[in-house]
Amino acid sequence: MTRGFESKVALVTGASRGIGAATAKAIAAQGAHVIITARTAKDLEAVEDEIFEAGGNATIAPLDLTDGDSIGRLAAAVTERWGKLDHLVLNAAMLGTLAPVSAIDGAEFARLFTLNVTAPQVLIASFDGLLRKSEAGKLIALTSSVGAAPRAFWGAYGASKAALDTLVSSYGEEVKNISAVRVAIVDPGKTRTKMRAAAYPGEDPSTLKEPSVVANAIVDILRSEFETGTRICVDK
Repeated sequence: MTRGFESKVALVTGASRGIGAATAKAIAAQGAHVIITARTAKDLEAVEDEIFEAGGNATIAPLDLTDGDSIGRLAAAVTERWGKLDHLVLNAAMLGTLAPVSAIDGAEFARLFTLNVTAPQVLIASFDGLLRKSEAGKLIALTSSVGAAPRAFWGAYGASKAALDTLVSSYGEEVKNISAVRVAIVDPGKTRTKMRAAAYPGEDPSTLKEPSVVANAIVDILRSEFETGTRICVDK
């Protein structure tokens, strides 16, 4: 495949494993410099090593996305070093406990919304200017089918994804006529990840696609001239 992301700078959240790690590696394989974030430095270093071994370039940024100040510092560092951001992939999320709405733990619910909704808003606010400085800034947000089709016991996670969908879609509408920034939403569908295993402990993982399939779909979207409002389900 032709490398199409030379001179591009990308940021992928939740990049220490699963879909995030696979996406970071796939984007780096296209020639972009990828900034990878997650809480655990050791796991990020392993992903960085794989990217370097494959001939790519990456920078690790261990941070807690629930800390808005850390996001601000990262944006300042990206501004100083590159002065732009071409691709922003919002992947980091937590599942939380699957429970009836009447039994949702308030403290956990607040943490879930902080990571799944508030952190993406802070990321958008912090990197909006850098995305606009790109010739074709692109934001991809990872969602879930339960954000659009409510399911019993998935109320907390589903509500956070519904909120994320609305948040990023609204941002896309706000900037599409005044900048080159475009926004798309990706539903990865059934994928072999730790989150999926936690949600469906009895499921045979061999029946699920690898995270790399989703990562390649994300790269295909980033390589295309998609319109804001594009929504892709990788299972279809």
